[in-house]
Amino acid sequence: MQVSFHLRKDKIDKQGLAPIRMLITFKGVRVRRVVKDVKSSLKNWKNKEQRIKTPLKSEDYNYYIEYNKIIDRLENKAKDLFRYMLLNDIQPTKEYLIDKFENEANTELSFEFFSCFKEFLNQNRNSKAERTITGYTTALNYLTEFEEHTGYSLRFETINHDFFEKIMNYSFEVKEIKNNYFSRIITVVKTFMTWSFDREYHNNITYKKFKLTENEIEVIYLTMDELLALYNHKFDSRRLEHVKDTYCFGCFTGLRFSDIKQLKPSYIFEDHIKINIQKTKSIDHKIPLNKYSKELLNKYKDTIYEPLPVISSQKFNKYLKECCEKVEIKTPTTITRYVGQRRIDKTVPKYELITSHTARKTFVTNSLILGMKEMVVRNITGHKKEESFRKYVKIADDFKKQEMDNTWDKIKE
Repeated sequence: MQVSFHLRKDKIDKQGLAPIRMLITFKGVRVRRVVKDVKSSLKNWKNKEQRIKTPLKSEDYNYYIEYNKIIDRLENKAKDLFRYMLLNDIQPTKEYLIDKFENEANTELSFEFFSCFKEFLNQNRNSKAERTITGYTTALNYLTEFEEHTGYSLRFETINHDFFEKIMNYSFEVKEIKNNYFSRIITVVKTFMTWSFDREYHNNITYKKFKLTENEIEVIYLTMDELLALYNHKFDSRRLEHVKDTYCFGCFTGLRFSDIKQLKPSYIFEDHIKINIQKTKSIDHKIPLNKYSKELLNKYKDTIYEPLPVISSQKFNKYLKECCEKVEIKTPTTITRYVGQRRIDKTVPKYELITSHTARKTFVTNSLILGMKEMVVRNITGHKKEESFRKYVKIADDFKKQEMDNTWDKIKE
């Protein structure tokens, strides 16, 4: 859409003032409308800026401040209308544009919620980690299902306390999702609402009052004995061998699966890796290599899989559970989750809980148990939040105390 303002030189009145005309052009549609109650003399009109000049001290005041403000408002309204049509896939007619500019009842533009959410998603694809974008997409799909199931119309102005109560009831009573999952959905909604508020798509700030409850969950990791059993096991299946090696590399380095996927031979040096961390945007982050991680890299050196064989996260997690089951990592493990106020305890073989995310947890926990200093571990992993790191320290301390008790309790007096 192009918007311009011009003097109607053919309509100059007795005072030497010409009316100003606005011209809107969009996809072959042209609309010309006179700006009401705004005029300018030829000498006071700036053609390049399309605004009225400040009068000289010797001249009478020409209302340039008031008139230019009206022109600015019309230009901004045209830009908002253009953005609104794009987001809502509207093909305008001449009558539509005239109606939006002249009918005061239709001057308020309401941006469509889901179209804006898709814009939010697309604009973040190049700046956010893959896992974050997956979370945004999941939230979008969840909100779509919520609207279809409940009939609650999602618009910027309806993201209020009524919405929060309805989606909470839907989540816990219909979908029976866990508190932490619900918290992640609402966190994305709040992030999106802030993003769209900054772009002046709405002026609703009720969402900032939404209160979320997250429950602490268990840290699932492989003990050192389980990790070495997995590492030393030779699978007949090449796909399982590849998945096992890639997972173990994460356990020995603390790298996230998303960072292992972007690993290149040029990032690898004799005793360390230097990589740009996708999630935290850390540049040239240095990670030392131990003998196990070196052995894994050497195993695939000069092969088509160099530096490591990586597959999609969905297949990876499926095959990883199969690996751990074959190695008999099946200690009964109880996890506790909450759906609203309802507590759910579930006990399953440990291999069912092992995913790509547990590699990093395995590295942190075992490093602390083996005596590595907290500061060194945090420097390697790049943990920013103190509270997220303290849970690993507690596990390591509890493990050491248990080992101490088991050792000294065996001594006979």
